[in-house]
Amino acid sequence: MKALGLLSGGLDSTLAARLVLDQGIELEALNFITVFCTCTNRGAACLASQKAVETLGIPLKVFNVSEEYLDVVRNPRHGYGRNMNPCIDCRIFMLKKAKAYMEESGASFIVTGEVLGQRPMSQRRDAMRLIEKEAGLEGLILRPLSAQFLPVTLPEREGWIDRKRLLNIQGRSRKPQIKLAEQFNLHDYPCPAGGCLLTDPGFGRRIRDLMDHGYGFSLNDVHLLKFGRHFRLSPKAKLVVGRNEEENQKIETFSQAGDILLKTVRYPGPLSLLRGEADVTEIDRGASITARYSKAKGMEKVEVNYRKFEEDQNQSLFVSPVSESDIKRLMVSE
Repeated sequence: MKALGLLSGGLDSTLAARLVLDQGIELEALNFITVFCTCTNRGAACLASQKAVETLGIPLKVFNVSEEYLDVVRNPRHGYGRNMNPCIDCRIFMLKKAKAYMEESGASFIVTGEVLGQRPMSQRRDAMRLIEKEAGLEGLILRPLSAQFLPVTLPEREGWIDRKRLLNIQGRSRKPQIKLAEQFNLHDYPCPAGGCLLTDPGFGRRIRDLMDHGYGFSLNDVHLLKFGRHFRLSPKAKLVVGRNEEENQKIETFSQAGDILLKTVRYPGPLSLLRGEADVTEIDRGASITARYSKAKGMEKVEVNYRKFEEDQNQSLFVSPVSESDIKRLMVSE
């Protein structure tokens, strides 16, 4: 009998997989990555899940669903969590993908590491029922860590899985999982904080800023949100300011046609990117902010070069570094 295990590489999903493997089930791991994942190797695969499958000795199938997933973030039917995390819609989306692959691969059910009551939005009893129903997987999702608190699933009813060997963990405490990991000799697993940028308050403010100002946002926009300090200069223009040389390089990498790049002349400082509909006022303000974060921030007037990304010709202007009060007023996120 074959099952698919949704494997983030964290402790819960690894333990769930091990419990099912110990009952003689053939298991293939699935990992869905998006542009919002923090644990990927250049977006290619989750490092934690790769390590987990090596430990478990099972195959891994990776799906990069970044482009499709943007629609989930833009328009979640079931809303957001504390920040910009659409956890219920995210779970439905991933499980629908898993269901499609389940039918293709010949697997009979799906295994997850969910723990009843651990996550306030998606791991409540009613949310789990809703997710199963909307994903078209009622009775086909086995949650080994909390199974004894949940309704009997098809694999238990059919005798493929012995329910008595499943667990009764619930709540946010990690002690039962840590104890079980010791029994299974599992070590060096990731912390339980999760690897999704959408749960981060600062990143959430940046996404919300894009949405509040009429941006549909693309993958390029999301990548750019990961770097620098962000400023809202006008309803249609924003500025991203690098915090170090590495971020300067990444900001330049994700610049595109129409963007304006700014840099101080003769003094070390950040590379800044101005995106959107920018006139002389926004360019001047962007230059002032760029000067503020350079080594010339104490000077009365600073020369700043600027050019459109697709052009080679620099133009320059002299500006005063922006005031602290304006920095606070314009900043979206540090």
